[in-house]
Amino acid sequence: MTGRERVLRTGSRSRSRKRVAALIAAGVATAFLAACGSSGKGPVTLTWYVFPEPSGSFQTAATECSNDSHGAYDIKLNFLSTSSDQQRVSLVRRLAASDSSIDILAMDVDWTAEFATAKWLRPVPENIAAQIKSQDLAGPVQTATWQNRLWAIPINSNTELLWYRKDLAPSPPTTWAQMIADANHLAAEGKPHYIEEQGAQYEGLTVWFNSMVNSAGGQILSSDNKVVLGRPAVIAASLMRQLAVSKGADPSLNVSMEGPGQVTFQNGTAAFMINYPFVWSATQAGNPKVFKDMGYAPFPAVVPGVPPKVSIGGYNLGISAFSKHPDLAFQAVQCLIQPSNQSRNAIKGGLAPVAASIYDEPAFAKAYPFHQLIKQQLQNYGLRPQTPAYADVTLAIQKTLSPTSNINPNTVVSSLSNKIKLSLSSSALL
Repeated sequence: MTGRERVLRTGSRSRSRKRVAALIAAGVATAFLAACGSSGKGPVTLTWYVFPEPSGSFQTAATECSNDSHGAYDIKLNFLSTSSDQQRVSLVRRLAASDSSIDILAMDVDWTAEFATAKWLRPVPENIAAQIKSQDLAGPVQTATWQNRLWAIPINSNTELLWYRKDLAPSPPTTWAQMIADANHLAAEGKPHYIEEQGAQYEGLTVWFNSMVNSAGGQILSSDNKVVLGRPAVIAASLMRQLAVSKGADPSLNVSMEGPGQVTFQNGTAAFMINYPFVWSATQAGNPKVFKDMGYAPFPAVVPGVPPKVSIGGYNLGISAFSKHPDLAFQAVQCLIQPSNQSRNAIKGGLAPVAASIYDEPAFAKAYPFHQLIKQQLQNYGLRPQTPAYADVTLAIQKTLSPTSNINPNTVVSSLSNKIKLSLSSSALL
């Protein structure tokens, strides 16, 4: 190698080292700016998978909480199906694939055991759990609990009341037997007489049966996951069939869900309805003439003199185990559940609050006149079976009890027990 070649080669290496040093310096500066300049990137997007709440109160809460975070996060709603069953399917597919795009998920209250057992949720931190347990009603808290640990944060609850026409029934029936008898009497007089209930082969049918069983003093599953159907289940199934074959049964009972039942009541052809609080504002907007005679009462007793225990509905907010921003997600949820948001969810959307203090607020009581009935039923509550196999258990119940007019009280308990046992052992293709 000549001297000139050595000079050229040395100069080339020197320039190369300078270029590399410049690139490294630029990289370090970029990394530093990225770490310190989060404001340049904007807030972290937190994706909330939730059912399409029609009043817009969820979107309002998400916008307000995002603004109040001062640039820390921005909550983006991703709407699921209106069907609870389809909501679960969509979430299960994503969570089973460890999809990190989900930060916050709105969970039907009966999914807690399944999602926690599958390790799809982050457990609620102890400090937040203690706060929730101190301020929320006992029923909603229990729906978010599995194996003595809180796995989600309640945002709203739900319980079905009896809604009735005061111009047709001056005094509301106090038992199921009386309600069916009253409907038959109205039918004989040629007056509106239908009893609206959820009899379609879907989750609403399980809710109906479970409420009847719990109200009769029984359970479907014990705490150790054993089938414990017995006399209470016979009483429950017998009353369900009695309604289905009575004159009070809407001809569409076997396909009826919450929404269509409310519309039938609103249109004036029903005298009674078992449904959730959303029907109050919906009927007021849909038919003021029917609304002016609309009354409310506790869920009818299954056994005379025994207070009913109605299956709790509603949603809990879970934080995905695969979220990249769990701490911010928990902060966001604490904002979403604050009392002002819960009150708006109730008044605009008919979604019952979970915080006990809200039920004592005069403004809330005025807008939600049946608030004490809701609170009472959320304190003396019924729960659908808490089991990781709930998806199969509920299908077993739905398939066995549909159509309700075909229920045989003499065989329903043994048939249902066998199907539930198969679903618990994963031996049935449901």
